[in-house]
Amino acid sequence: MTLKNLTIEQPTNDVDISEKGKTQTGDPISMDRRLFMQLLAFTDAFAVDELVEALAETNSHGVLYLDLNDPYGVGLLTFSETPDYFVGAVRRLLNTEPFVQLTPRPEMTMLGRTYSLGYETDLEHTLITRPIERVTKPEWPWAVWYPLRRSGQFEQLSAQEQRVILMEHGGIGRAYGEADLAHDVRLACHGLGLEDNDFIAGLVGKELYPLSHIVQRMRKTKQTSLYLEKLGPFFIGKAVWQKR
Repeated sequence: MTLKNLTIEQPTNDVDISEKGKTQTGDPISMDRRLFMQLLAFTDAFAVDELVEALAETNSHGVLYLDLNDPYGVGLLTFSETPDYFVGAVRRLLNTEPFVQLTPRPEMTMLGRTYSLGYETDLEHTLITRPIERVTKPEWPWAVWYPLRRSGQFEQLSAQEQRVILMEHGGIGRAYGEADLAHDVRLACHGLGLEDNDFIAGLVGKELYPLSHIVQRMRKTKQTSLYLEKLGPFFIGKAVWQKR
């Protein structure tokens, strides 16, 4: 055996981690900013009014949900451009009364970051402004949050095949959004969760039924029916406190 003709790929330093987009004329644009969003679930929340009052007295921003599937449960959604916010301000808040009395449900924790698809013309709106506006809009109190993991087969498809599959998925989402039935928040969570998920999806709207309906509709797409390895667990809640 000889190593004479062996070619070793050398590492490169030109790593670009910025989010990409395009101007209306097709010129490339980029922005090295993104929003991190974290959902923490708790049970033993016997005095929700006290939680709301404590949040209102702080400089915290986010959403407090009543957990539909746990009569003693709540979910706290917070967001920031810097992860230090979660290990700083949020951590201090949760270690004070009345939050310190809650029992965490770590199996429901979700942490993700906004990302671009490469064609957006307003990256700040896509990555920062729009997700915050959607989760904190008083007219859209209902929410369904869940993680998902694609199968390895999807990653082996060509870029064109992936694009067609994702366009089918995205077209359904746009239709529900234009009808004001369901509005999505898409987060990437590679390396950010306990279960090795790829993405976190958030659906918000006026009523719960349309959010369930769009999940049902998505089951028939190629991405969900053929290329998803895992979906859930699902957190379903209704907002009782929101602050941008």
